[in-house]
Amino acid sequence: MPDAVDARLAQLADQYDLPDGAAARLRGVLDHVAAEPTSITTVRDPARGVELHVADSLAGLEVEQLRGATSIADLGAGGGFPGLVLAVALPAARVTLVESVGKKCEFLRRTAADLELHNITVVNARAEAWHDGIGTQGAVTARALAPLTILAEYAAPLLVDGGALVAWKGRRDAAEEADGAHAAGVLGLEPLPPRTVAPVPGADERRLYVYLKVAPTPARFPRREGIARKRPLQRSMTA
Repeated sequence: MPDAVDARLAQLADQYDLPDGAAARLRGVLDHVAAEPTSITTVRDPARGVELHVADSLAGLEVEQLRGATSIADLGAGGGFPGLVLAVALPAARVTLVESVGKKCEFLRRTAADLELHNITVVNARAEAWHDGIGTQGAVTARALAPLTILAEYAAPLLVDGGALVAWKGRRDAAEEADGAHAAGVLGLEPLPPRTVAPVPGADERRLYVYLKVAPTPARFPRREGIARKRPLQRSMTA
């Protein structure tokens, strides 16, 4: 008999019109996280992960530019959220999981292989060092990775014209939003109004920040590894 996790996954599959077999694969993702002995995420229990990881990741499908993308790069893929979930939900899209920590890459490769997610490629690199991805992605995702100004700098060089960065964030921060908008202007991106989604357990608020690529990104980007964090494109600073 299906347990509460399976029932919730079936509900989510219906809500987001996921392909046949998606709920079972999403359960497989949660089970792999629960069984993984290394520290890939602090939340391992499927009963919590179904909301904190899966439902939260699927909220990104409310962004039409992400749902319609044929190539998606998930930056700082970590334990696979949202990247593994999006690969299950969008089997026609090519999903690249970009992660700098080797043991997390091993987990992602093993999970993708076990669940027969053939649309996944795992890249062991920092986001700004993935030069093969420049100008190739219809969408870039990031969850709990960095401030908006840094995410914009990571994503802009990777996006094709008309592509979108989708970033998962919590409570609104006016200073972060202003810095993100400034960075967007430098990088050829246009910020859309933040989109409120259902909050995850333990969070009062949850939002998706979407930046569209509307102009070419200057050739000086991406900057060298670590520079985006050391010298972010804030209003008070220059590149």
